[in-house]
Amino acid sequence: MKKTFFTCFAAVFMLFIGISSAQADDYLRIGMEAAYAPFNWTQNTNKNGAVKIEGTSQFANGYDVQVAKKIASSMNKKPLIVKTKWDGLVPALTSGKIDMIIAGMSPTKERKQQIAFSDRYYTSEPVLVVRKDSKYAKAKKLADFSGAKVTSQQGVYLYNLISQIPNVSQETAMGDFSQMRQALASNVIDAYISERPEAISSTKANPDFKAISLKKGFKVADSDVAIAVGMRKGDTRISQVNASLAHFPLKEQLALMNRMIPLQPSQDKKNDTEKKSGFFDQVLKILQNNWKALVRGTGITLLISIIGTIVGLMIGLLIGVYRTAPKASNIVLAWLQKIFGWILNIYIEVFRGTPMIVQAMVIYYGTAQAFGISLDRTLAAIFIVSINTGAYMSEIVRGGIFAVDKGQFEAATALGFTHGQTMRKIVLPQVIRNILPATGNEFVINIKDTSVLNVISVVELYFSGNTVATQTYQYFQTFFIIAVIYFILTFTVTRILRLVERKMDQDNYTKIEGDAD
Repeated sequence: MKKTFFTCFAAVFMLFIGISSAQADDYLRIGMEAAYAPFNWTQNTNKNGAVKIEGTSQFANGYDVQVAKKIASSMNKKPLIVKTKWDGLVPALTSGKIDMIIAGMSPTKERKQQIAFSDRYYTSEPVLVVRKDSKYAKAKKLADFSGAKVTSQQGVYLYNLISQIPNVSQETAMGDFSQMRQALASNVIDAYISERPEAISSTKANPDFKAISLKKGFKVADSDVAIAVGMRKGDTRISQVNASLAHFPLKEQLALMNRMIPLQPSQDKKNDTEKKSGFFDQVLKILQNNWKALVRGTGITLLISIIGTIVGLMIGLLIGVYRTAPKASNIVLAWLQKIFGWILNIYIEVFRGTPMIVQAMVIYYGTAQAFGISLDRTLAAIFIVSINTGAYMSEIVRGGIFAVDKGQFEAATALGFTHGQTMRKIVLPQVIRNILPATGNEFVINIKDTSVLNVISVVELYFSGNTVATQTYQYFQTFFIIAVIYFILTFTVTRILRLVERKMDQDNYTKIEGDAD
């Protein structure tokens, strides 16, 4: 087990150390979703002036990317895109993971309390996107959407506009616009509020959609419709950003946006055969075009879950051995032992009582913001999964130790074994066999739970699949592939562990010599 652990750790070190080592002196780290076309999107090549996405073999392009290139050039730096979920952009900025946010973000009053903003580099217009066959497709005013199920993106001003529609059914906010497009196509919602460029992209990608721009529409504040660059408070480079944007007039902004809209990967024309192809033909096409990204995501998922489970098991074994140790005879050592036991109890309760997604945000962004410790996101993911698993495994190991007959402890004591010798030579071999099914279950859970690590932009299987879905606009087909891959992984792991269990159950010590003949 020790050899396996150190081999895996060395592999992680060699593969991932340096992924996030771009120096601030050479690069300008730009945070964006890379999934909000035409402002920003992900593509597989550097075609049309795309910029490399940190830690991946993919590239980002779009209106925001081109603006980022202008700003970086004016500062004599190279742009580097750090792909980050919308909810993680502000924490990534304040914790120093990125230098600025260029992601179609509005300088609202709430955001200004946390970060600073440059001058605007675009002015948006809120519109509604509906299905062409919907009764709302002919809407002329907000009142025409009375009774409609409407939503928008979580954490943006667009969601707050829904309340201006009389008698509206305000649905729960969604994580990104790709989810909204899928919900609209599936009749889960009747409309979603977006910005004009995104609405144009959606209607081009899905001819069944229609964008509704109302003459007497939403009442919006100027700070809501303005799009600006987000920076840390006190960052003196904001004057350089504003100087660069001063040479980017409205006429050029509109021209750039009109130029970027038709360049999106989703806008590639499909031939009639592709349009009429069946579900599994579409699935096969997605696999053919994106298998490298999916394989890499699968590899990261396996790497994190394997090392996380092994390290978690070791943590659980160590805690289990410590918690069953006899009380020290020295009063000082006894109190230290008790205090350390309390600390272990706090660790176990905290990590068993909070979701991994919250732990990921606190550890990855919190350590950088509070202590200035910048962790590589892949190594951070392994650490998060390991300590989370360790909290659960400590209780599983404790149960495994209690399952060993007390008479064996007494016999070991009578033979003069120390507590460490008793655990190492007698108890733990039995415990490992007893807890093997539960350990396998933790492994399977870890494979699936790595998907929550997309909140810190770890490029695991779910993150890779979601990127493909936003590129192809074929959400059901893409996530069908992801579901199959997850099932293959968990099914294979389960079968392997069953074989290991059967191997360990074989009684090789009671065979007589004649049995070998």
